[in-house]
Amino acid sequence: MRHLLTGLSVTLLLLLNTLSLIGPLLLIALGKFLLPGKALKAASSRGVMWVAETWAELNKLIFAGLLPTVWDIRGGAELRQDTSYLVIGNHQSWVDIPALIQAFNRKAPFFKFFLKRQLIWVPLLGLAFWALDYPFMKRYSKAFLARHPERAGEDLTITRRACEKFKDLPVTVVNYLEGTRFTPAKHAAQGSPYRYLLKPKAGGVAFVLAALGEQLDALLDVTVVYPSERIPGFWDLLCGRVPKVIIDIQTHALDPALWQGDYQNDAQFRVFLQGWVSRLWQDKDARIAALRAELHAPTTD
Repeated sequence: MRHLLTGLSVTLLLLLNTLSLIGPLLLIALGKFLLPGKALKAASSRGVMWVAETWAELNKLIFAGLLPTVWDIRGGAELRQDTSYLVIGNHQSWVDIPALIQAFNRKAPFFKFFLKRQLIWVPLLGLAFWALDYPFMKRYSKAFLARHPERAGEDLTITRRACEKFKDLPVTVVNYLEGTRFTPAKHAAQGSPYRYLLKPKAGGVAFVLAALGEQLDALLDVTVVYPSERIPGFWDLLCGRVPKVIIDIQTHALDPALWQGDYQNDAQFRVFLQGWVSRLWQDKDARIAALRAELHAPTTD
């Protein structure tokens, strides 16, 4: 009963926070379409980001006041809000999003990530995602693409267009290379060579690098680890059943060679970029293993 009451209380406060700020967010967002001149449109974009950051900061206060969750953030001390970053991370749960908010809100530019198109229909949040210029992706199965080859590459076209918008202001672009949330069933179906990760996809990050490479200050390699064998859901977090979340941030310089090739048409460059992604994923898998071992290590007095 205690967990249920906590979950309902946190949900109510999050809803009130969202309802109070969605109006100003959408009103300012209209300025990007109605106001003349690039400077005024850019000012509207900054206003939208400020409202989103305020919403996220208030959510952090709600979590801090009502939930026992310890957010163990490691790294990221050098983050700045006046530059752009590429974030890659493992993806297990909707709890990953509050983890990013805890790690980056008002320390780096407000993050943008690529969403499934169905999320535009989520009440309130869908409108907010639209106002924030989050790109909505429509993923097709291999079977569908075999029947409709003309649809191949649509996601990469959307990625390229979205990144063009991101050039106007500092941004933190989040790319989940696995393309979907990790589950044991998906892991087994893929025959993934990694212990804790699904196979990464290099295409999306290749287009982000091609569009924004010169603008990006660093790569932020984020690894999120939960203490239990069962991956917690968002409701588990709201009910206070997630005691600790480790958010490990490794900062890496980006080699300009990563965006100085044609991923679609140059096979040699494609192999080079895929090798870079594979090495990142091997290191991340080993880091998850080390962090999980730390969580489960016996304590000494």
